[in-house]
Amino acid sequence: MLNKSINMRPGPELIQLLSKTYEPDSTINMKFKGLDLAFKTNKAGDPEILFLGKLDDKGKIRGSRYVRTLKKNPGGMTLKDHWELKGKAT
Repeated sequence: MLNKSINMRPGPELIQLLSKTYEPDSTINMKFKGLDLAFKTNKAGDPEILFLGKLDDKGKIRGSRYVRTLKKNPGGMTLKDHWELKGKAT
């Protein structure tokens, strides 16, 4: 049986949440629309790895794993910002 998060793509509301800047080099855990999510941030505080699904009894998220491609020019203007599904998160 597939978890509903396996086929869930980051929608506009989730993308907006992930577009914010958070604490650099950290892992952030939260709930979003009944699902558990965790993301890791880079040195600038931008989310770059996303785990979306349900927490299991060991505290790991079972669902989907996404990786972000974020490219900016030297002036800080975003050139590319894309989330790609990389497979199951177990």
